[in-house]
Amino acid sequence: MATVVLEAKNREKFGTGSARSDRREGFIPCIIYGDSENPESICIASDVLNRYVHRSNFFSTVFEVEGIGKKGQKLIAKDVQFHPVTDQPLHVDFMRVGKSSKISVRVPLVFVNELASPGLKLGGVLNVLVHEIDVTCSSDSIPEKIEIDLTGFEFHHTVHAHDVKLPPSVNLPIGCKNFTIATVVAPTIMKKDSAEEETVTEEKSEETVS
Repeated sequence: MATVVLEAKNREKFGTGSARSDRREGFIPCIIYGDSENPESICIASDVLNRYVHRSNFFSTVFEVEGIGKKGQKLIAKDVQFHPVTDQPLHVDFMRVGKSSKISVRVPLVFVNELASPGLKLGGVLNVLVHEIDVTCSSDSIPEKIEIDLTGFEFHHTVHAHDVKLPPSVNLPIGCKNFTIATVVAPTIMKKDSAEEETVTEEKSEETVS
């Protein structure tokens, strides 16, 4: 995954009043911590941050900030505080990540080949319980998404975390392998097979002619 570069500036004042002032001026207060270094208080333009904060892969995106302190440090978002009414970000926590250090990130799941699932073709419903999954990996091997192939899925087919095919060097956290991700649920009324429908139509046509 490519690194996203964000322009930032240091915060010179702190506290609730200062944070409100930053937001009025179009900036989102943020903090950078981790990697055995002192925390840094920064702010990022709200229009820039809003391009990414609502995306499904925001917490698995590697960021780099320019315009402040140490250059080239890699970051991932660990927490976002949203306004309860407007849903706009109020504050973001970023964590520094070393290139070789193992980190835990949340990656979005994408379901593919629905038309190759017999259960779904017959009217079944894919009941998705988990839309994202936590994985451990290095910062330079974070997947943008993880695909789950639905080919061959019949009714009641269940996908567990340990069934997911992960990219190389990407692993599930210890103790997080048995939870259910999705299930193909059978419909209340079954769809008729297309061949059966054609047969019924032909029989009705013959009755009309006779």
